[in-house]
Amino acid sequence: MINTILIANRGEIACRIIRTARQLGIKTIAVYSEVDQNALHVDMASDAFCIGPALAADSYLNVESIMTAIEETGADAVHPGYGFLSENAEFSERLDTSGIIFIGPKPNAIRVMGDKIESKLFAENAGVSIIPGHTEAVTTAADAKKIAKKIGYPVILKASAGGGGKGIRLVEEESQIEEGLRASTAEAVNSFGDDRIFIEKFISNPRHIEIQVLADSHGNCVHLGERECSIQRRYQKVIEEAPSTFVDEAMRADMGRQAVALAKAVEYQSAGTVEFIVDEDQNFYFLEMNTRLQVEHPVTELITGLDLVEQMIKIASGEKLAFRQEDINFSGWALESRIYAEDPTRGFLPAIGRLIEYREPVSNVFGTSKHVRIDGGVNEGDEITRFYDPLISKLITSGDTREEAIQHMRRSLEEYYIRGVSNNLGFLSAVMAHPRFVAGKITTNFIAQEFGEKFIPEETAHEDFGMLAAITAMMHRREVERDNKIMGRIISGGLLSRESYKYGDDWVAIVNSESQPIRIAVSEGSVVEVHTDGKNYVIDSDWQPGRTLFHGLVNDNEVCLQMERIGNGFRVRHAGYQGEIRIISSLAAELLDRMPVKKPADTSGQLLSPMPGLLVSLEVIVGDAVKFGDALAVVEAMKMENQLFAERDGVVSKIYLEPGDSLEVGQIILELK
Repeated sequence: MINTILIANRGEIACRIIRTARQLGIKTIAVYSEVDQNALHVDMASDAFCIGPALAADSYLNVESIMTAIEETGADAVHPGYGFLSENAEFSERLDTSGIIFIGPKPNAIRVMGDKIESKLFAENAGVSIIPGHTEAVTTAADAKKIAKKIGYPVILKASAGGGGKGIRLVEEESQIEEGLRASTAEAVNSFGDDRIFIEKFISNPRHIEIQVLADSHGNCVHLGERECSIQRRYQKVIEEAPSTFVDEAMRADMGRQAVALAKAVEYQSAGTVEFIVDEDQNFYFLEMNTRLQVEHPVTELITGLDLVEQMIKIASGEKLAFRQEDINFSGWALESRIYAEDPTRGFLPAIGRLIEYREPVSNVFGTSKHVRIDGGVNEGDEITRFYDPLISKLITSGDTREEAIQHMRRSLEEYYIRGVSNNLGFLSAVMAHPRFVAGKITTNFIAQEFGEKFIPEETAHEDFGMLAAITAMMHRREVERDNKIMGRIISGGLLSRESYKYGDDWVAIVNSESQPIRIAVSEGSVVEVHTDGKNYVIDSDWQPGRTLFHGLVNDNEVCLQMERIGNGFRVRHAGYQGEIRIISSLAAELLDRMPVKKPADTSGQLLSPMPGLLVSLEVIVGDAVKFGDALAVVEAMKMENQLFAERDGVVSKIYLEPGDSLEVGQIILELK
């Protein structure tokens, strides 16, 4: 049995592996870069070893540093997690040569399945359905155009060594080929050190469904059912679930059979995932095989009762699988939401900053904690930097049914409290409340079709704005009551002479710039009855001023929402909606209607960096005339390239930066006149 595992990773996955190792009585060694010296995974591990500077290439991707850490700490096994060196065949071979156990598949399986071109050919030979396309690397735009025309638009350009959505571009017409090939190649080189790009047919309105497999070193292999990963943006998964609403028993058996056949053909050992693209008619096509633990593995764990990290450790130790295919049972439903440091209102661009306040949804207020799991990797006060993936944590919920799992997810997202770093909590709440998601009618186009290029929380539909206004009025009244108590003490002390604030009979709630009359009819103990928007709302809550989370019953329904006091109102977030609700007098509301609306400053003549990152290239020079939509610059952030375009016609009058310069959010790159 393994005695000490060195975890060649960081963040939530390192913490996840440590938790299972602890249960198995195995010592763990954390490795960390200089910027991660106070990270949670370092605190949790039995011991820790610094492996270099912040840049991943100098630390988490530095094989020599990790080998030194293994030697210094006496670890007899390495778990790579996902990303970094998890699918690096040379690293696996290096460990094997040194007598160190690699908790993952053998090098040949990694090598074959890690190459998108070779894996596609291998899968076809193993009897797995594949997507129509060209299985050789393309190097020139001219060749790419010929191939794409033969396949038929739209097509996908993909990095052969790719993964995680990097090195992928959708091309809908010939005019996009040249730029798509350039961008895909640049990302492929930057992320994987491999410039090979291939082309395949784009499946319209697809679903992304994958099969989890487990295989030991004794020839045994099983599948653990499917996960649906269709809610994604820019080919990055955002929400996953198991099972899928789209897969029936026959389809599950067929997909599982092909996944197991592929795993056996490549002599796979460990946990792995075979990913498929599925069309509207339930035809499925091989996409890739991930030879590692997947980010979304917890949903499979919750419906099967198996610990996949434990299984990986046992397989690496030479043990046989303790179960056969017929022993695998699926129970209930599970959902996973990825909590990212990003700004959905600015095109989901990655964000950096300090977690000034960080509270995970662990309350037992409504008994949800037994259905909630959080795989986190941060502490309050931690810094989210530009050096690594912006994933903060994974929120996983379960239930006997999909509807129950969604309800637990909704409530947990409302309870999750993060301040200091832009994040996608509100967006995830909006997805959970969306009728199309609730109905399970999803594809990989869902986010683009329903939310567009960015998320606008103020414009998000809410099923009951009256409820939000009523809760805000209750909170406002509690604040008035508190202020009156304070005022009473001051007056009784002879320090001031004035009347207490009155509870306004003519209060008005301003919601989305519209006025709603408010009347508080009854107030007894923790119960407040509010009439607004033509309805009565009976609110039972112990909320007090200063709290940032509202928990309570509204007309006997459990409600949790977040709020923040701003001026004479509250910024409220619930079910994806976020906006300011103000409680004011009817006279103040009338005067407010007469106030002129201030126009925002025109910044269309400035090219501002939308994210922290690196200026890769400038497409123009001073004096160039540009048209609306022309490419101006390329910015790289977290290994993803983002092209910036002109927002209006003009002439480049000034350039402030040069390629290679670091960028802050909002920094001016150039100006147009």
